[in-house]
Amino acid sequence: MHDCLAVVLGGGRGSRLFPLTQKRSKPAVPIAGKYRLIDIPISNCLNSGLRRIFVLTQYNSESLNTHVTQTYKFDVFSDAFVTILAAEQTEENPQWFQGTADAVRQSQHHLRGHRGREVLILSGDQLFQMDFRRLQETHRAAAADATVAVIPVGREQAGAFGIVKLDGAGRIVHFEEKPPPERLDALESEVPGQGRGFLASMGIYLFGREALERSIADASLVDFGRHVIPRAIQERRVQAHVFRGYWEDVGTIESYFHANLALTDRFPPFDFYDATRPVYTGSRFLPASKVEACLLTSSLISEGCVLMGAEIERSVIGLCSRIGPGARLKETLMLGADLHETLEEIEGAQARGLPPVGIGEGSLVQRAIVDKNARIGRGVRILNEAGVREADGAGHYVRDGVVVVPKDGVIPDGTVI
Repeated sequence: MHDCLAVVLGGGRGSRLFPLTQKRSKPAVPIAGKYRLIDIPISNCLNSGLRRIFVLTQYNSESLNTHVTQTYKFDVFSDAFVTILAAEQTEENPQWFQGTADAVRQSQHHLRGHRGREVLILSGDQLFQMDFRRLQETHRAAAADATVAVIPVGREQAGAFGIVKLDGAGRIVHFEEKPPPERLDALESEVPGQGRGFLASMGIYLFGREALERSIADASLVDFGRHVIPRAIQERRVQAHVFRGYWEDVGTIESYFHANLALTDRFPPFDFYDATRPVYTGSRFLPASKVEACLLTSSLISEGCVLMGAEIERSVIGLCSRIGPGARLKETLMLGADLHETLEEIEGAQARGLPPVGIGEGSLVQRAIVDKNARIGRGVRILNEAGVREADGAGHYVRDGVVVVPKDGVIPDGTVI
């Protein structure tokens, strides 16, 4: 795919992932203990031979910009790059990005400086493994102006997605965002090898260069899914590429939580262990994790952790996590810490009334997300036994029934949540 450019959209507010997006953008949110969400689309590009990649950023972008800049470096004899395009105010357009299509439109002058027959538009908050060369083959074989990656979904799921309707040649003839139940029968398509069914847009688009410029020329079209694709279907040839693999939009706390926990299964739906399709991330010089007298069941443990006498079941433990004696974790995502605290730093924090970074002795944490650098004291119980779905509490939030301790959050000794 040497004649294709990739654009990864990473600038949205990510309000549905709050409070994980309180201090970072969605694509910078950690995944699987040691990666960030942005690593997924970039790794898919690199594994597909697509090595010229722009990442568009806007909100809370500092950590994302730093991660991309420090991680994805190529030698000077290659034309490969992963480049940040931050939202910028110009004489021609003083506005920030108003949506996905507007972000690409405002960045067009940067894209024009690079040759390429097609432009691949990707989201920064999805978990999937795709060979984009197959998408390109579908696009070119159909002589399409644009091609949309779609995935089969059941009737019970269809109302949560943008559903496309195809003709007999795989061309998209209709698109409807989150259709009500009474509209579903009219949106069934013939799914190859499956019979009649529903096809949902994955938010992955391959455009011809000229077709892209024409499709986003109208400044009133600010979003690909809501505006650009529906109009393009009426005016241009828009093809569907049916994807059969695992795909998850991790744009909500609930979907993010379950997608991470699924990685602890014996045969996880997303394979981080496939050597032919590695997932890349930043290099870290961390020691091996130290595990002493612990009971670990169906869990992922990242590098640099110190686990002392803990019980951990179906959980994901991030980089540099510290878990004290007698602590018990079940169905918990612990996103880790940026650094190991020294003894002097721990003593200094305790003098200020703060527990050390990590989870303290004898604490019980279940069905929760503990964000980076959080301090959970001794004897804390995070169980949400009342089954609260949505709440804001002292030092924590509840979203979709999951308790979230935010980045740098503090839960004092003996707290019950």
